[in-house]
Amino acid sequence: MGVFRLLQGSCCALCVAALFVCWTQVAEAGSGRFVGNAACADCHEEEYANYTEFSKKAHSGKSVQLMAADLTADELKECYACHATGYGQPGGFVSFEETPELGNAGCEVCHGPGYDHVESGGDPELIKGDIKVSDCEICHNSERVAAFDYKPLLFGGAH
Repeated sequence: MGVFRLLQGSCCALCVAALFVCWTQVAEAGSGRFVGNAACADCHEEEYANYTEFSKKAHSGKSVQLMAADLTADELKECYACHATGYGQPGGFVSFEETPELGNAGCEVCHGPGYDHVESGGDPELIKGDIKVSDCEICHNSERVAAFDYKPLLFGGAH
């Protein structure tokens, strides 16, 4: 498992609950449906290019897949909460086979479900645009992993 330490107890349940609250706040205005990163690429070309090239989140599902054989079903669910998009939410990640486009921590993990935003032609009121470091800390925190040293890319365009 390398530097990763699996959660003990209910800490991850709190992470899932926090993500649910974040997504719910955005989804209240609309359908709450997820669309995947490719839907963001046309209008947010530079951010999408930076994300795919520089952000570890763009490949976060791979680490789960590598460890999956050594994890229980409950442990996998804990991983999906932060390593996949929309896990546990309607229209969110189900499995790498069923919803591969949501298998990494994509745009909608932080910005919320994007269907209504995309369908509206980019109405900024239908997506969370003002991301703060505290939003990142739902998943990026020392309670989740032992040797945690991340650098949020919020201000570098790769977020």
